Amino acid sequence: MPRLDGILADTTPLRVSPPFRRLWWGLGVSNLGSQLTVVAVGLQVYALTGSTLAVGVLGVFALVPLVALGLYGGALVDAYDRRKVALLASWALWVVTGLLALQAWLDVGSVGVLYGLVALQSAAFAINNPARSAIIPRLVEPRLLPAANALQTISWSIALTVGPLLGAFLVALWGYGIAYSIDVVLFAAALWAVWRLPSIPPVLSPEDTLSELDRAPHRGTFDDVAGDEAGEPAAPRRKVVGISSVVDGLRYLATRPNVRTTFLVDLAAMILAFPRVLLPAVGVLFIGGGETTTGVLSAAFAVGAVLAGVFSGALSRVRWQGLVIAWAITAWGLSIAAFGGVLLLVGSTNPPQVLVGGLIAACIALALAGASDAVSAVFRQTILQTATPDDMRGRLQGVFIVVVAGGPRLGEVVLGAQASWFGEAWAAVAGGLACIVVVWLILRTQPRFLKYDALHPEP
Repeated sequence: MPRLDGILADTTPLRVSPPFRRLWWGLGVSNLGSQLTVVAVGLQVYALTGSTLAVGVLGVFALVPLVALGLYGGALVDAYDRRKVALLASWALWVVTGLLALQAWLDVGSVGVLYGLVALQSAAFAINNPARSAIIPRLVEPRLLPAANALQTISWSIALTVGPLLGAFLVALWGYGIAYSIDVVLFAAALWAVWRLPSIPPVLSPEDTLSELDRAPHRGTFDDVAGDEAGEPAAPRRKVVGISSVVDGLRYLATRPNVRTTFLVDLAAMILAFPRVLLPAVGVLFIGGGETTTGVLSAAFAVGAVLAGVFSGALSRVRWQGLVIAWAITAWGLSIAAFGGVLLLVGSTNPPQVLVGGLIAACIALALAGASDAVSAVFRQTILQTATPDDMRGRLQGVFIVVVAGGPRLGEVVLGAQASWFGEAWAAVAGGLACIVVVWLILRTQPRFLKYDALHPEP
């Protein structure tokens, strides 16, 4: 089926790399559980407070530790065995998830406790995610990275599709404790996948190599420095990780305009037009259906991303990746504005039953947004992985996770505040249009980005 082979997702990375295959399956299963928790926390805060702004404040408690530890976590990834870093951070995430389940079963009913646990969860995530992302380029060859990233997008998007629906369903029928407890069980898949990875020690940069040779003048070759007496490779010694290591990564990023632009345009899209904080209120005030509608709308976003991933065969052949990112984010902004337009049409009437027409239209708009974001994410990750040397990859992945996870959290605060001032509908319309304007203003200052050539990657 040559036609389908060219359209459907390229599964070559799963066939040729068993470690990547295990990691893909393990993270896919655990991501499903994580989405149960994301939905349950938002619904629990809204149930305790009745405030969209209070749900948005979750973003503040997630953002601060994410920024504080995301950059430092990336430095740890560059300095130590990536498997060990990912494993320790995964254990920490598992423990925090267990505490979320415990507070639900004990019916603590404290928004402050939820904010604190979300902060701890975000701190562990800030170290775990850069480690996992920096591992992938060591498991598959460079030409397969777009396909590997598309496969990652598919598994993540499936979790985003099923997770919110299942999470809302579980909360509606049995309460928050069940949702958090299932996440505890499913997260074991991620622990297993990371445990099975081979050792992935850091790679010496040229400066580190010279430093090692200076400290060992009696040895004449790099092999002597990096290997043991039997000639087997050993993890190279690294400098103590500190603020200077983080600063080195930021200085490096300052000299790489194309990589830096991928961060800036994504920040604009997420801060100005990320709609998740609006969904609980939409399910009550606009479309009806409460928690179930919140889950359906969240799943619609993910369905679009899944479809974009499943039919991503052509993405591995895209040459002008910067240009595709620009238009994908433009489509994202238009889709979010269209979602707000749907809310304006149905009105804030607190309907007693689900408005089916409004629900379908809102789902279509969010599905288009999800597809656009998935395409953008594949190429933003690919540019980072291919245009960054391995010894800097962890630190830039740390910046990446601060942007990718921190941007939406900050966006929840921004849109949550706008919704309290102007209403959820106008917040979505204004956010989507503002996203488009700001992105193209950024690109006007970075014309090289639109000419980024995958055949000749320039950071």
